[in-house]
Amino acid sequence: MAQDSGWGGGYGGAPYGGAPGWGWMPPQAPKPGVIPLRPLQVSDILSGAMATVGRYWKQLLGIAATLYGGAAVLVGVALAVLYAVLSDRIHTIFDAPEGDDVSWHLAAPLAFSFLGVVVGAALLLMVCGAMIYATCATVLQEAVLGRETTFGAVWRKAWSRVPSVIGTVFLSGLIAMIPLLVIGGAVAAVIVWSVHQDSPAPAIVAGVLGVLVLVPAAAWLWVLFTLAPATVVFEHQGPVGALRRSAGLVRGAWWRTFGVTLLGLAIGGIAGYLIQVPFSMLGMFSSLPLSITAHNDPTSAQVFAEAAGYLAFALLGQTLSQIVSATFPQLVTGLVYVDRRMRKEDLGPVLAEAATRDATA
Repeated sequence: MAQDSGWGGGYGGAPYGGAPGWGWMPPQAPKPGVIPLRPLQVSDILSGAMATVGRYWKQLLGIAATLYGGAAVLVGVALAVLYAVLSDRIHTIFDAPEGDDVSWHLAAPLAFSFLGVVVGAALLLMVCGAMIYATCATVLQEAVLGRETTFGAVWRKAWSRVPSVIGTVFLSGLIAMIPLLVIGGAVAAVIVWSVHQDSPAPAIVAGVLGVLVLVPAAAWLWVLFTLAPATVVFEHQGPVGALRRSAGLVRGAWWRTFGVTLLGLAIGGIAGYLIQVPFSMLGMFSSLPLSITAHNDPTSAQVFAEAAGYLAFALLGQTLSQIVSATFPQLVTGLVYVDRRMRKEDLGPVLAEAATRDATA
């Protein structure tokens, strides 16, 4: 981002206020947007994330709903096309008499087609996740300075950073795989050796030690690179630069970053669950009258109506839950990035100056 926006790297500035004296009171940090422009407390980060959702919910929830709703429609269309093309094979396989073996020649097109839909859905979700990362960081750039923005502006800017975010996530996962594969391979080798020696004790010990090493290693790498997607958007970094930058910002504050990020994930997950539960209950209640009026041998139409009603409510609840559980933790992570910049680089005065320029422009 351009330097006059206040988000570029490598800034330094003077702290607020002058030398303390008799009757001196530290000046109040300016707060043009959702957070005060000073090093943040945990309460500042959480309240700032909630305030961002409150002020920019149209952009955040609108883009998330468009992404996940569009992905659900595309997957549904793909499944419908698959069924239309391969319906004869599907009925032949599932209506085959019990005990008859289904030939691979008959089942292979169905298996590979379904696998293709699964792979396509996974790729769609990866793109959606990257877009959510970029959207939350893009909105925070405006929210911290108290600037207005539009759905279209956020979408265009966030979408332009999606390839770099995907590259960052892929590269961080690849880096994390190296030590995990080495440790996992060593544990697997010990287990195989124990099986050949007919002695389970070394395998049990190796498995326990492997878990005790793997979990901390995975957590350490996850936290080390957790600020990389935000860095891609805030500083227009590439994947390698973003990972290096994230590691530098997290250095010296690993435990704090871990705790606040985990807290954001927990709050987002709990909020998503609380949103999903009422829709699941509505789905069960919607099918209850049909269940009561149906006889012991319900018709296929009654069964389909019950299933369709429940699935419709469940899918709506799952979509809304996914939107909340995906956006709130990323807003928290983005504010952790801002906090680290203000603590390590005294970014607050630079942002205050940028906000003042916006107000007088």
